[in-house]
Amino acid sequence: MSDSNFVVNVIPESTGVGNSYFDGGLLQYIGVSIIGIIVTVCTLGICYPWAINITYKWKIEHTVINGRRLKFNGTAMGLFGHWIKWWILTIITIGIYSFWLFISLEKWKTKHTTFAN
Repeated sequence: MSDSNFVVNVIPESTGVGNSYFDGGLLQYIGVSIIGIIVTVCTLGICYPWAINITYKWKIEHTVINGRRLKFNGTAMGLFGHWIKWWILTIITIGIYSFWLFISLEKWKTKHTTFAN
């Protein structure tokens, strides 16, 4: 058998480089969810895009990927315009567009997510 030399580079976890984590708390999540539900119910669903926006903003801004915090810059009014368009397309296509609605929403969320630092 031959001897082989291997070099392994290890980044210590204490440096913060490469660490990914979520630092949101349960009570914060419950609060954001309750506020979103109350506003959605009181407005008969008209402000549902606002509820989506605040919930997603909370999730994103408590997420760190490879040591870099994420930031969400989407607005409820920006989503509301898309939301109306998506529902009109769903009605016109007799519900067929609803299969793409989730994908459209994910694209919108991703488009408005960046690194904070």
